[in-house]
Amino acid sequence: VQLVESVGGLVQPGGSLRLSCAASGFTFSAYVMSWYRQAPGKERELVATITTAGGSTRYADSVKGRFTISRDNAKNTVYLQMNSLKPEDTAVYFCNARGPRAYWGQGTQVTVSS
Repeated sequence: VQLVESVGGLVQPGGSLRLSCAASGFTFSAYVMSWYRQAPGKERELVATITTAGGSTRYADSVKGRFTISRDNAKNTVYLQMNSLKPEDTAVYFCNARGPRAYWGQGTQVTVSS
């Protein structure tokens, strides 16, 4: 089983970045997918969730209207489009699969700074 996140990076405030997470080794379409993040010194927090067929999404209040989660079950990939990025979005972002079991990606660093 693997969840492999794309490389994050350094983005200026107000900028955009799209993360992807490629899954393998399990039935991707049967799993609810989420993105979490963890900033230095803080607990890991749920950012966004998408249901198995992509029909429903949920977001943390802090990212509503700025982030969009989506998935492509044909490609076994989940995405997180992040717009209007703020310095407080700086964190390590993790992909999560939840179903009969739970799986985590290794995390990718996103830094928002001028």
